[in-house]
Amino acid sequence: MPSGHHTPILYDGLLVHIFWMAARQGHTAAMIACHHEAWLGREGDALTDKAVRPTTADVARLASVSTATVSYVLNNAEGRRISAPTREAVYRAAELLGYRPNLAARNLARGKSGVVLYVVPHVAVGEMPMQAGSRMTTELARQGLLQVQIFEAEDDQHVVDAIKNLDPVAITSLFPLSEAAFSAVRAAGIPHIEIGTLPALGDPQLSVGELRVEHLVSRGHRQIAFAYTGIAKWRPLGDYWFEGVSRAARLRDLPPVRVGEITLDNAADVVTGWVQSGVTAVCAQSDEIACLVLYGIHQARLRCPRDLAVIGVDASPMGVVSTPPLTTVQFDPRAVADAAVAAIFERLDLPTPPTGEPTDISHLIVRSST
Repeated sequence: MPSGHHTPILYDGLLVHIFWMAARQGHTAAMIACHHEAWLGREGDALTDKAVRPTTADVARLASVSTATVSYVLNNAEGRRISAPTREAVYRAAELLGYRPNLAARNLARGKSGVVLYVVPHVAVGEMPMQAGSRMTTELARQGLLQVQIFEAEDDQHVVDAIKNLDPVAITSLFPLSEAAFSAVRAAGIPHIEIGTLPALGDPQLSVGELRVEHLVSRGHRQIAFAYTGIAKWRPLGDYWFEGVSRAARLRDLPPVRVGEITLDNAADVVTGWVQSGVTAVCAQSDEIACLVLYGIHQARLRCPRDLAVIGVDASPMGVVSTPPLTTVQFDPRAVADAAVAAIFERLDLPTPPTGEPTDISHLIVRSST
């Protein structure tokens, strides 16, 4: 083995030793030795049976630059003119060493918490929010940001408390925040990214409305109703989806979309009234509300889809086992997460990954209810 300074690191599942040797013209050369077995330090050595985490000094040494240059490059410091070859050398050295920034130290230096608060909706919207949130957590961590997920509840005071106590640098939500939470965001002066309205997602309320109405029209339906939740707090989410359904109906010169609030107690009466008025299909605010419509159909001794077709949105697991199985709309959590992360980076003046053109984030799952 060559003599000189050496740094053990973990890289791609292997223990890698970087041996530093002086080279001509004052530069530094590195020879890499990979071992499958664990590196065992001698008694009294600084090394033990645990690999040392690579530092900016190690990256600087491998890239033949100063630690300040490494910091400027990896933190994308403004006002620093650093050549493209130097940046590439730093990035390659960091990747080779498996260097990851000390997030706590970085955020402490910035004087910020580094926390991004993600508000997970209380209403039933399938598994997509959690799947998207998982990807967002991983991608934000690459920029030294820690995502904290907080779940909405009937009492939104805990969301307000989280905004005050965690001192987040940004807050994200799929849908509009409650009035109290939004006031707390405004008072804190932090950016709020409402994911459902991002241009990169192509107006999901409109595209989902198109999907649903187009499918129903292809089945011969022209008179459509929209089923709202009976819980006043979640009415704004219903308005969000109703806008797309109503617009799609107008574009096809369909009769105005009838609306109604569905609860366990009135479901049979509401669906009976719709059928008697000529409605043949219902778009529901969510799969949960769609299942209430199905319940009303059964209670009224009607048949689905013969008397009344039903289509939901959010691809909840309950739609698979409902009677009949529910036609619904499923979302792509990866597309949602990537659009959200890009928006967060942009609002925080961080290097923004390319997002491409607006993309369709949803597709129809056709089952027996239509």
